[in-house]
Amino acid sequence: MSRLGDLLKTERLRRDMTLKQVSRLSGVSADYLKAVEEGKKIIPDDQARRILKKIGMTEQTEQGFTLDDIAATVDLQTVQPKAESRAQQRADAVPAFTDAAKQDDTVQGSVWLDALQSVLKRVPVVNAVMEEIDHRLLPVLQGRIEGASPDKVFYYKVPDDGMRGFRILKDDLCFIVPAASPIDGAVMLVERKGMRMLCKVKKLDSLSILLQSYDREYTAEPCALPDIAILGHVVRVEFTLPE
Repeated sequence: MSRLGDLLKTERLRRDMTLKQVSRLSGVSADYLKAVEEGKKIIPDDQARRILKKIGMTEQTEQGFTLDDIAATVDLQTVQPKAESRAQQRADAVPAFTDAAKQDDTVQGSVWLDALQSVLKRVPVVNAVMEEIDHRLLPVLQGRIEGASPDKVFYYKVPDDGMRGFRILKDDLCFIVPAASPIDGAVMLVERKGMRMLCKVKKLDSLSILLQSYDREYTAEPCALPDIAILGHVVRVEFTLPE
């Protein structure tokens, strides 16, 4: 099945529209649309977005999302019967619409926003030089992610095994939240002499800390706070199980 096809079908049903109506508005044949909805043809993301806009799906503020991201956030096979039921209820209550412009103004946005009780944020995954290499979709609860501003959090892909003794391995993803100062006993991402590194922090006094790492052996290096920049606090680590 095509996730974009499922999304197109669900949005069409929510608006009580036939394939022919969508075809007339979008300039795409009804047969092609039917094949896309049935998963027999693959539709490009940009073309699907244009069709959704034509039938009334409003643009969202999360411009970084692809439609594949959107479609992956909900089980569209579960949502579609609900959309069909709602469409039938409206059809029983009012005459069928012949002009898409006359549809119920309350049908706005996208089913993925209706299906989720929180807003999603596209959180970047960055490498050792802070370049974005991937992303994850995370829920924003009461305007925060893990208690932090959604625009300030990110995943850091661990570049080496320098923290293996603390159970953080190469290619693990560390979820980073902002931190203004060192946190005693925490694993933190710091920058020193232009290099970024993960380390476990131990506070020595108000002006110095111990940077701890543990590859094949434990090392600890004292450092003055003015000599480093705190980039964030690791609040969780994610890893992929071997196949």
